[in-house]
Amino acid sequence: MTGLVFYALAALAEIAGCFAVWVVVRDGRSVWWLLPGLACLAFFAWALTRIDTPFAGRAYAAYGGVYIAASLTWMWAVEGARPDRYDLAGLLLCLGGAAIILFAPRAG
Repeated sequence: MTGLVFYALAALAEIAGCFAVWVVVRDGRSVWWLLPGLACLAFFAWALTRIDTPFAGRAYAAYGGVYIAASLTWMWAVEGARPDRYDLAGLLLCLGGAAIILFAPRAG
């Protein structure tokens, strides 16, 4: 799999895991929601280890842009709130930064 696929899988898993905690704490759902939520968060952490970069920090930093894109997609698809122009402008800035971090030519 490519790095972008692992980033997408990590984002989906992280958002799903965090959403499980959200619905338990904020919406009063059953604590049983936490079991799949914790599994998702463990998968998220594993998926980021599959990114082909010599430094964890660089993988995590670049992931930030992917996470923001996935979060706005989740907000629209799951929560029914369409991102506005400021959401999209911020997203473009973040994805640009993530691309620089990931794809910049580096010596060595």
